Amino acid sequence: MRILITGGRGMLGTDLCEILGWEHDCTPVGTAEMDVTSLAAVTERVHAERPELILHSAAYTDVDGCERDPDRAFRVNALGTWHVASAAASIGAAVIVISTDFVFDGQQQAPYTEFDATRPISEYGASKRAGEQLAAGACPRCTIVRTQWLYGIHGRCFPDTLLRAAAAGRPLRVVSDQIGAPTFTRDVAGKIAHLLRGPGARGEAGAGVPPLLPIYHINNSGACSWYDFAVAILRGAGFDHVPIEPIPAAEWPSPAPRPAYSVLRRRALELVGADDLRPWQDALAEFLQERQARGAGRDGFVRAGGTLLASRV
Repeated sequence: MRILITGGRGMLGTDLCEILGWEHDCTPVGTAEMDVTSLAAVTERVHAERPELILHSAAYTDVDGCERDPDRAFRVNALGTWHVASAAASIGAAVIVISTDFVFDGQQQAPYTEFDATRPISEYGASKRAGEQLAAGACPRCTIVRTQWLYGIHGRCFPDTLLRAAAAGRPLRVVSDQIGAPTFTRDVAGKIAHLLRGPGARGEAGAGVPPLLPIYHINNSGACSWYDFAVAILRGAGFDHVPIEPIPAAEWPSPAPRPAYSVLRRRALELVGADDLRPWQDALAEFLQERQARGAGRDGFVRAGGTLLASRV
């Protein structure tokens, strides 16, 4: 199957290309190659490539940046997603849109399913939810994949930020009252690859895009706070001796509000017998092992006043 992957040079996009590339003909495109805010640019590239599926992972994911500049957030995350879905529809292709836990308000005390009402509380969440709605209206073969708390080998992420700060001897203060599910990008890519093999498939990929449900949640199983995640990262990387202070979100000044509880339940995968996502602790162990093997150490997302800020999808 021919697949065009927007955001294909990013953390998730790179894993999508690597994993799906074993079974499909994948073409990654980055911002420099296709500006999703331009309908003409998107249409021209899609018509030139003629994919059977577009995996849309390109997004403006700076949560605080979205709050400061909502126009940019909506141009990229809402209008850009509509451009991609419309172009897919114009050639009869399917589209899978990567979305986020930020479409929920975080007030629920149980994991959010694909069937729960969305109530974003930030410009980032609102722009991503608008993108979901516009894409579903523009392309009859549209599927939304929501994920959360992503980290991976091929980009800037919270574990890298934390470990670089620990190695530099900087003070570590991490939010302890926001709960979610840390998710390895490789596991998201692997589950999407599984879904594209079709219902019940275990072997080679079939021809074309199989029937998919409108929305899936894909995240590693279990839940924790950012502080719990940070402690597990330090222990797994041999930094047990480094002190780390839990703080409430109220002590983390930021323009954008975050959901206090945004754990995703994979109800759609449960219904089709495909909910086998491993615990976040096991995924983290694999990430840390590979990071060490690669000698990785990239700059992560910003720090403010000694407090580590986490990235979002």
